[in-house]
Order: sequence, then C-alpha cells, then structure tokens
Amino acid sequence: MGSDFKTIPIIDISPLVAKIDDPKLAASNDVLEVVRQLDEACKEAGFFYVKGHGVPDSMIKEVREITRSFFALPTEEKLKIKMTPKTGYRGYQKVGENITKGKPDMHEAIDCYRPILPGQYGDLAKPLEGNNLWPETPLNFKALLEDYLSLVKDLSRKIMRGIALALGAPIDAFEGDCAGDVFWVLRLIGYPVSTDIPESERTDTGCGAHTDYGLLTLVNQDDEIQALEVQNRSGEWVYAVPLPGTFVCNIGDMLKVWSNGIYEPTLHRVTNKSPFYRVSAAFFYESNFDACIEPVECCKQKTGGVAKYDNIVYGKHLVKKVQNNFVKGRY
Repeated sequence: MGSDFKTIPIIDISPLVAKIDDPKLAASNDVLEVVRQLDEACKEAGFFYVKGHGVPDSMIKEVREITRSFFALPTEEKLKIKMTPKTGYRGYQKVGENITKGKPDMHEAIDCYRPILPGQYGDLAKPLEGNNLWPETPLNFKALLEDYLSLVKDLSRKIMRGIALALGAPIDAFEGDCAGDVFWVLRLIGYPVSTDIPESERTDTGCGAHTDYGLLTLVNQDDEIQALEVQNRSGEWVYAVPLPGTFVCNIGDMLKVWSNGIYEPTLHRVTNKSPFYRVSAAFFYESNFDACIEPVECCKQKTGGVAKYDNIVYGKHLVKKVQNNFVKGRY
C-alpha cells in the first residue's frame, strides 16, 4: 500500500466535527467528502493534516510553550519526575535514554499514559500500572495538559468515526469492545540543537524511523521547524512541513490489523537539523488496553476474504514495545 506521495494531504474536517453526533451524518454530502479524503489519505500516505478541528489554537500553542519551559529547567529539577520501571515508565527521560531499533534518540521527553489501577488488567498491564508524574514547575502544567488531553481525545474519536465510515464499517466500529474505553499515550518531546549534545553521545536522528502502535496519532509540532519526515513507497523522505493551526495525523499498527492491511502505517522519523530547540506533543489514541484486535469481516471481504494478520492484544503489544524502548541500566 502507500504511494510515491511528495506532499502530505490537508483535510478540513469541520463538517465531520460539526455533525459528528447527527444521526444523519453518513447522508451528508460535505461529511462524505471528508470521509473520501480520509480514505484516500490513509491509503496513499498514512499521514494527513487536519484543520477545522475545533481545538483552540491558543491552547495548541500554550501546550508547546509550557513544554518548552519545562525542558529549559535545570536537569536536577527535571529529574524530580524521572521515569523508571517503578513509575510504570511514566515521567521524564534524558536525551539518549529513548532508543529506536537499538540506537539512542536525540530527544528528551515526558511520557504519560492513561492511569492504570493495580490489577486493573491482571498481569497484562503490570509494568505500566500507576499514575502520571506531573511537574510542579511550571505552574498549571497538570491542569493545562489534562484539559488538552480531554480535547484531543475527543477529536481523535471524531476522526476515527470518519475512518470507520471510510472503511465501510458502522460509524461506531471503533467504540465498544475495540476502543470504547480507549487507552491513550501522550509524549511531550524536546529535540535539542545537535551541536548542544556532546559529540561522543550524539547520533544523527532525533527519533529513529518507526511506525506507531495504536489507531491514530495527533502531532502538535512547532510552527517553524522542519524535522518530522515521512517515507513514501520509493523510500524518499518527505517533510511534514509545519502548518500553523493544524495537527499532523498518522495511522498505527492496530489500524493495519483491524483493516486487514487496507490502511498501513508509514515509517516516519525526526531529525532536527535547525539551529533551534524543537518541541512537539504527540498524542496516541489507542484501542482498549485489553482489546484483541483482529481483521474485521467487512475489510477481509475487500481484501480476498482471508485474514492477513494474526490477532493481537493491544496491551501486550504496547508493553513489549515500551520495555524495549529505553536504554537499560540507566535507572
């Protein structure tokens, strides 16, 4: 799947947002046009920008600004919320502690997950049990991010309703047992200027090439720094050029399985070659933690009638990825 795209499509989803709970949604021509564009974008690029999404631009910017303020703090202050296995892999990690395919990434981050109570999912979620570690400085950090999480979670639900229609499924196909009790992940990421990293510790990527794990990702990136790159079918890297007021969206591994490969996630990476510190906030909208994702019948019928992928339990997939994503021995 995929194509030799040279640019990433821009979709105005305002009709979908405005009519999302209208029982006649699927009969609206302007909504059906959004659905058509979502279908084409997911098939051709696996990435798309959304505008007309309803999240205030002031909040989008404020999230980046408060994140930048945190990363500007002294290291000892940031380490007050240090991420370890004992924190359920929540909290702050220093530059080089995240690894992709065995190679340290040149970014620092705060990792947040939907809180998990002890025993909530039995042994499946044990490594990720716990609550998020929110810094006391800057002030209002937790309140702002929790408000933001509420908005991007709701926006993701709306986009997934459009994607369900694009696949010929019921509008609520990603709710209920699949994603009616969604798990989510938020990564607040800072990419230093390359020359600010000691040469002995430096690699050539801010984040190595990868696909995302869940259903849908929304990226809130700095307005003026080109760093996120997406690979087309020919192996060329195409910049996801910052477009103020938009989110960059991409599909993940669980949607590939669910759709039986009609939609496939696209490799992407981050390389900050600019002379400026770059910030992004990546929100990952996942399935239910304990959902067993498998190709659905309507998608199998469109792809030869046979399941191309084995069933996969989302939480098991996530825990394996998380536990392999961090440099061992630094805790």
